[in-house]
Amino acid sequence: MKVAVVDIKGKETGREANLSDAVFGIEPNDHAVYLDVKQFLANQRQGTHKAKERAEIVGSTRKIKKQKGTGTARAGSIKSGIFRGGGRIFGPRPRNYGFKLNKNLKRLARKSVLSQKAKNNEIVVVEDFQFDAPKTKNLIEVLKGIGADSKKSLIILGDSNKNVYLSSRNLKTSEVITSSELSTYKILNAKKVVVLEGALEGIETNLSK
Repeated sequence: MKVAVVDIKGKETGREANLSDAVFGIEPNDHAVYLDVKQFLANQRQGTHKAKERAEIVGSTRKIKKQKGTGTARAGSIKSGIFRGGGRIFGPRPRNYGFKLNKNLKRLARKSVLSQKAKNNEIVVVEDFQFDAPKTKNLIEVLKGIGADSKKSLIILGDSNKNVYLSSRNLKTSEVITSSELSTYKILNAKKVVVLEGALEGIETNLSK
């Protein structure tokens, strides 16, 4: 698949980037995408929730009423979960929500979402650019030039670029990552995927292993 390479003003440079069919042209696997996104979101959970259970409540252990003859259910302790101030029945405990997926499935998921984005013309290939200093205004102008200023955008760099990254931190609808930080969730969450020309080789190398 060939895509025109544009400059930071959105004008065609006259060059074309060849998107590998093995990465950008496969039949999407929805279940692989589901599992990878599920793992990503699960790993964001802290799992530090905790409620006191019956054994952890401070209170008397005296039997609060006689066993029979009251006309109500028997009760042995004021710390029971059925009473106000008692322990939580089956309350949450600290836990790790993460789970493992094999590398091949994760690669398949990323190739699936990239192929879907390419099919929907939501991938823009931009020639490499740099900023002399971190400035949000400069990045906004670039996004306007390529028509991605009004949409959630993901900018993929070939190598770490501190000035471009710092320029994006004030933008709620834009995120800058390198090709090695690519994730299925981040691709899906963006309406426009902006790939720098120098990042294509890294993406295809990482996903073709």
